[in-house]
Amino acid sequence: MRQHFTYQSYFSSEMTDSPDLDFIYDDADSHGNEIAELYSYTEDLEFLWNKTAFEELMEQYGYPKKWNGLATSQKEEIILRLLDVIEVSQRNTRMHAVRAILYLLQGAFGECMTLDQQPRIARENVFFLYKAGVFHTFVQLLNMEVENSSAATSALRKPAVSLGDSTDLRVILSVLYTFVEVMRVSSESDTDEILRLAENFQNELSQPMFGDELLAVTLFQMVTRFCSGSAPHFPIKKVLLLLWKVILVSLGGTEELRRLKSKYREEVGLPPVPDDTIEVTRTMRAASPPASAADLLEAQQQRKNNRPFKRSLAKQSSMDDSMAFQDLDADNGTDDELRDIEERQIVVDDRIEADEPRPPTPRPSTPLPNTGSQSIPVANKGLPWVPKVRQKDIDNFLDHTRMKFVGFQVNNDHTSLAGLPQPIHEGLKVLKQHMYTSLTEVQIDKEEEIAKHPMSVTEMSVPQTPVEILYQAILPNLPQYMIALLKILLAAAPTSKAKTESINIMADVLPEEMPMTVLQSMKLGIDVNRHKEIIVKTVSGILLLLLKHFKINHIYQFEYMSQQLMFANCIPLVLKFFNQNIMSYVGAKNMISVIDFPACVVGEQPELTAEVLEMGEQLPYCWRNLFSCVNLLRVLNKLTKWKHSRIMMLVVFKSAPILKRALKVKHAMMQLYVLKLLKMQTKYLGRQWRKSNMKTMSAIYQKVRHRLNDDWAYGNDLDARPWDFQAEEFALQASINRFHNRRYDKSGGSSDPDFQPVDNNFLSVLGREIELTEEFKQHYESWVNREVFQTNIDWDQLLNYNYL
Repeated sequence: MRQHFTYQSYFSSEMTDSPDLDFIYDDADSHGNEIAELYSYTEDLEFLWNKTAFEELMEQYGYPKKWNGLATSQKEEIILRLLDVIEVSQRNTRMHAVRAILYLLQGAFGECMTLDQQPRIARENVFFLYKAGVFHTFVQLLNMEVENSSAATSALRKPAVSLGDSTDLRVILSVLYTFVEVMRVSSESDTDEILRLAENFQNELSQPMFGDELLAVTLFQMVTRFCSGSAPHFPIKKVLLLLWKVILVSLGGTEELRRLKSKYREEVGLPPVPDDTIEVTRTMRAASPPASAADLLEAQQQRKNNRPFKRSLAKQSSMDDSMAFQDLDADNGTDDELRDIEERQIVVDDRIEADEPRPPTPRPSTPLPNTGSQSIPVANKGLPWVPKVRQKDIDNFLDHTRMKFVGFQVNNDHTSLAGLPQPIHEGLKVLKQHMYTSLTEVQIDKEEEIAKHPMSVTEMSVPQTPVEILYQAILPNLPQYMIALLKILLAAAPTSKAKTESINIMADVLPEEMPMTVLQSMKLGIDVNRHKEIIVKTVSGILLLLLKHFKINHIYQFEYMSQQLMFANCIPLVLKFFNQNIMSYVGAKNMISVIDFPACVVGEQPELTAEVLEMGEQLPYCWRNLFSCVNLLRVLNKLTKWKHSRIMMLVVFKSAPILKRALKVKHAMMQLYVLKLLKMQTKYLGRQWRKSNMKTMSAIYQKVRHRLNDDWAYGNDLDARPWDFQAEEFALQASINRFHNRRYDKSGGSSDPDFQPVDNNFLSVLGREIELTEEFKQHYESWVNREVFQTNIDWDQLLNYNYL
């Protein structure tokens, strides 16, 4: 008897009625927003301090107070005098000059009449000061300020650290961040000289500057010291922002990653990648505005209610209710056209059992013509991704079919099809047509070959790319760096309770005197929430950038960082982050544009009232929060992909309902990564879960790339436990250790004694000092009797043999 069940829809009316979010994923937000997020709203008075410092020094030097009216020679002289003050003066005088330079990098806002002038003047000043060597001076100044023990001691003695404890450090970090952010972004008006300076700046960031240390390493050390409690006064938001942008500029963003991947694949003889995730999701979104999984399933429900014919109950399978094709609006086409498309899309297979529902088969179709004033963009009805197959999948397919049809297996044979029926030949042909070899597989094969033949197979010299240089620099302390980043992410997560925070990330936003009025309290509350959101944004950006670059550079660099994140509980932490009202987080309005920099210092300032703060910004979403969500989902995907033990962690921590709630955010890219995470764990969730979540299954089928022989929709592995797959982690860890010992061992070779040079000189061996154990000393006489007196040794023959 056929069993019936009902589907549990998780698509709320609130979600289906809301439009798709017009969010374009990129390496960072717009330049104006990135600069504005550097400053908290409690720093508003310090803008005036910078302007005052500049004007006082200009008056002292005998120059006018207007920077833009000076000649180039006068500007150069002023900068040289400021640098002299910074290098040789007392602390108070030095910080006065530092604030004057920050004022210039802020575009000399006191001389700007409109908001458009400020970024243009700031860009001109950044390149002018860079040519004068200001950036290198401030890198040295940062190193000196970090080692300022008196500031740390003062902060440790206070019961509560506030904004005043990090005044000097915040100014220095603001200068460095402005340099990095402005030179990161190109402009249409840039000359060849400007482009050359920007390229030179990028190269300098990827190389050690002073003391054989990278700027990124200095910032990582600051993060670690902050989390350890030895430097609670460090302005952690500015440190993280600068670290993120330094990594982004020195290693490169999405375009550089795409270029490097194509380059490295070409070097090892691999074809280009068939498609790019970000580009495909953008294309899907442009081709069909309702590109989210919710729209596909909503359209399916509408078609089911408007079908021109009915099936008998005996033939109606559960698959009919689970189909989710592209959106078609019944009001925008004729009945004949809709019926024609409906008949092409519906697939009926009476052989499918109701207790094992299966996804529908994709069918090609033609776009629906425009029949009225409204245009109906209809996307391709095929799957948007090119299917992929690994060589391992083909080997498993041949082993299984050979055992089934001929009764034995043939190792390392990928071509012989003797004894196999014709459908198997055709299936193998299809699999080989879609076979995709990744850089990861090539690098792992190379490592295995070196491990098997350590004496005959040697590794070529390692290119000192920016990624390789950074990895070598952070390798000794990489676990501590990852733990520190995750601690900060935990403290900044909206789901974290104040009592569980082990570190105070609010030190560089809380004023020395707490607010006295309701308006001040509201402003501070928005500032605190904004502060946390920016920290989450930066941490997620840092983690994703490092993972992607390490994976392309060498898979075991990526795997080492992944394991350290996993050991530091990154997977449950990300799930904890998403275990909130994600729609509210994405639509948060913790922003006051009228007091963002430079609006707060240019032009007439509007009155700030409680009504303005309560209304907030009328935006459909918060860019930084949606950016953070996509980044964390991508990090989670990279940690768990092809790792059964980590996928089981998703199951153990009950991630399925948490991830399903994230599908309410109507953005194609975010939903794609959510569905990927759901797809990889469906076989462990069981048949009943799939029955109850057929809309999710259909959405996965519509939106996620398929491996042709993957049993994600049918397989069952309910008895699997996390410890069943621990052997994979141990084997991976052994491979990582072997890789590190060979490439980065400071002794100049492998630490494995079997591969160390052998000392053949008996005089050297006999003259070596050996520490004897206490047990050996107690039984020395027994050993001498057994090994010397009771054994006949021809010493002449032994010595002659060694001399030959």
